[in-house]
Amino acid sequence: MTPLLPTFALAVLLAAAGPARGALDEARAEPNLERRSGLAMDNAMAALREARMAYNVGDLGRTSAKAKEIEESVDLAYASLEKTGKDPRRSPRWFKHAEIRSNELLRSLATFEHDMSFDDRAILEKTKERVQQVHDSLLAGLMGGKRK
Repeated sequence: MTPLLPTFALAVLLAAAGPARGALDEARAEPNLERRSGLAMDNAMAALREARMAYNVGDLGRTSAKAKEIEESVDLAYASLEKTGKDPRRSPRWFKHAEIRSNELLRSLATFEHDMSFDDRAILEKTKERVQQVHDSLLAGLMGGKRK
C-alpha cells in the first residue's frame, strides 16, 4: 500500500461529503420546529465528522468552515426549540434530545481538539464555546425553576 492511498481515500470521502450544506438548508426548510431541531443537531454531528476528515488531509480552510457550520446548526436547533414556545419541563422530549446531542458534540469536539496540533486548536475554540452555551441553556431549561 502506498502512502498516498489513505490520503487519496480521505480526499474522495471529502468530495463525496461536499454538499452537506444542503442538509442544513433542508433542516431550515422543515416546517415542524422540533424535527427541525433534530435535523440541525444531526447536521452538527455530520459537520464535525467532515471537519475531522478535512483536518486529517490538512485542509484547514474546510475545517474552519465546518466548525462554523457546527455553530450554525446548533444555533438553528436551539432557536427552533425556543420558537415552539413550549416549556422544556412540561414537554422535555426534544429539549432533552438536543441537550444529549449537544453534550455528545462537546465530548467529540474535545477529543478532536486534543488530537489537533496545538497551533490549530484555535479553530475550534469559538465553536466549543457556542455549543457549551447552548448546552447550558438547554440544561437550565430542563432543570430550572418556573419560567416567567
